[in-house]
Amino acid sequence: MLKDNLVSLRKFHGMTQEDLADKVGVTRQAVAKWESGESVPDLEKSRLLAEAFGVSLDDLVNHVPEDNLGLGVAPRGKYLFGVVTVGDKGQIVIPAKARKVFDISSGDRLVVLGDEGTGIAIMKADSFLKIADNIRKGRGGLI
Repeated sequence: MLKDNLVSLRKFHGMTQEDLADKVGVTRQAVAKWESGESVPDLEKSRLLAEAFGVSLDDLVNHVPEDNLGLGVAPRGKYLFGVVTVGDKGQIVIPAKARKVFDISSGDRLVVLGDEGTGIAIMKADSFLKIADNIRKGRGGLI
């Protein structure tokens, strides 16, 4: 997983092995060995790699593209939880991982926002109301 993630992230960011080596303070040969699976970076170098790519250390090491609709590692804080199906009455089931990450429980109130050109967004009603109140008071959207 790590070796495949290193290769795909490096290529996605348009970097050569030399570029990546310079960013984390190692030789190009070290990067080549990590990408071939011949060796693995130590924890500090792994942290620097994750930082260079803007991903979490966990995703750098453990991401499996098949678990993410075949896509590569998402930037830190960005998620693709999967595909849901809309029921006959318009209901959807929010995936368990999304409920855990965003602390959504049964009975929570959610706001559904939409933009015809972009799509739909869902957020907790309390957070939305705090943002709206701050905007109304002239403090921007800060919570």
